Amino acid sequence: MTDKRDNITLIGMPASGKSTIGVLLAKRLGYSFVDVDIVIQEQEGKLLKEIIAERGDDGFLEVENRINRELNVCKSVIAPGGSVIYGKEAMEHLKEISIVVYLKLSYESVKERLGNLVDRGVVLKDGMTLCDLYQERVPYYESYADITIDETGLEAGNIVDQLRAIMEEKFGLTT
Repeated sequence: MTDKRDNITLIGMPASGKSTIGVLLAKRLGYSFVDVDIVIQEQEGKLLKEIIAERGDDGFLEVENRINRELNVCKSVIAPGGSVIYGKEAMEHLKEISIVVYLKLSYESVKERLGNLVDRGVVLKDGMTLCDLYQERVPYYESYADITIDETGLEAGNIVDQLRAIMEEKFGLTT
């Protein structure tokens, strides 16, 4: 059985910095970095937007749930897609194998950072706005998080320092 301390999962809205912060944190801790969107693309042989176009939002969410619930890694920083929180099995598995960190970003910051939603592979139901999506997802992120980091006014390096300090204090990780 993997010790929960062996992995860290970063959750949050698209553009919250899961990949950027994940890479920096993994380097700082000497961990591997797992970008689950890339794992999905490799396993399916298609870009996220192609999977969504072919299978629809629900089909994509099924693929995302399956691949996240089957992740078998240790000493890794895991960055799943923002919609992973819709997959109950995926989130139960990630909570079992890792400390879940919610990178909290204001709606205004998400909107400012996000480019083309389709190119990013963001799952938006018909008629749903980015604001609707934000309002829908935040309670999920908050409920699954073991730790919440409010990113307001912080640079990626500050967030990594904060996370590293929390991990060292909580789990005696020395880096």
